[in-house]
Amino acid sequence: MNSADVAKVWELLSQSNNILIVPHKNPDGDAIGSTLGLLHFLKLLEKTAQVIVPNDYPKFLKWMPGTDGILNFERHNTQAQEYLAKTDLIFTLDFNHLSRTGQMEQFLEASNAKFIMIDHHQQPDDYAVVTYSDVYMSSTCEMVYNTIEAFGESDRITPEIATCLYTGIMTDTGSFKFSSTTSRTHRVVAELIDKGAQNMWIHQQVFDTNSPARLHLLGTALKNLIILNSYRTAYITLSQEELDRHQYGKGDTEGFVNYGLTLENIIFAAIFIENKEEGIIKISFRSVGNFSVNEFARAHFNGGGHTNAAGGRSTSSMEETVQRFETLLREYKNQLLA
Repeated sequence: MNSADVAKVWELLSQSNNILIVPHKNPDGDAIGSTLGLLHFLKLLEKTAQVIVPNDYPKFLKWMPGTDGILNFERHNTQAQEYLAKTDLIFTLDFNHLSRTGQMEQFLEASNAKFIMIDHHQQPDDYAVVTYSDVYMSSTCEMVYNTIEAFGESDRITPEIATCLYTGIMTDTGSFKFSSTTSRTHRVVAELIDKGAQNMWIHQQVFDTNSPARLHLLGTALKNLIILNSYRTAYITLSQEELDRHQYGKGDTEGFVNYGLTLENIIFAAIFIENKEEGIIKISFRSVGNFSVNEFARAHFNGGGHTNAAGGRSTSSMEETVQRFETLLREYKNQLLA
């Protein structure tokens, strides 16, 4: 965030009485961590602020400090709309198109509040008064830390802020193994640990609280793994019946797509998950190297994201979706084998 943007955000904060913080639909660790980290910081500034999530998020994130005060737009609709109606400043975190908020989109578009975007995804929209967008950042949480630092307030980071921001950085970097993890990321993480983030304990809360049903679902996913060595690609399918059989809960398939990339010589991985309630096949893509799953998802599956991590969706059947995916690989063979 440049000095002009820092001054503008500070001015907007000084003029605002009711601040709203919004992550994307189906929020992940970076979305929840960044919104709660910012919330705790705004409270230090004695601001009235509220986090509203478009829908529910995984149980393995519900231990984070401040989660008990989050409003779920689906579950607390009346209360959420009342706060939306009176807010004068809205931070949108970890997304850059209002369509990523699902049911909340129409209410955000109708708001008279000013918007501030903090995000690291590609091709941002232009709805915000201040846009802090950097696709080279590891996470939105690292960007929130940078914002606090730019305000000259990093010395005031509390253990609660540190815990939230550490969680988002850890999850969005694949526990610091993705290429977006820079030396600066590690320095920020070191500062957060010094400020009270208990790194081992946080890791345990996120990754070591599996239910037997989730591990059995992982077993099913791995049994369904298809390896296409001629395209250096692997993919997983999970049907609604398989999800139901293993008592699927939100977040239970988090990280499954990455198993494909643990295979030798595989650089492109995907997972296709049936959602009969929404009538879609939800898709996650991952890659290593220069193959852009963001471009692939945008071009063919109504999605997008980062160069090496993106999502999409299909309204066709599972069989048709997978068949289309395999057919598309032929067009990208030269890139995948480069």
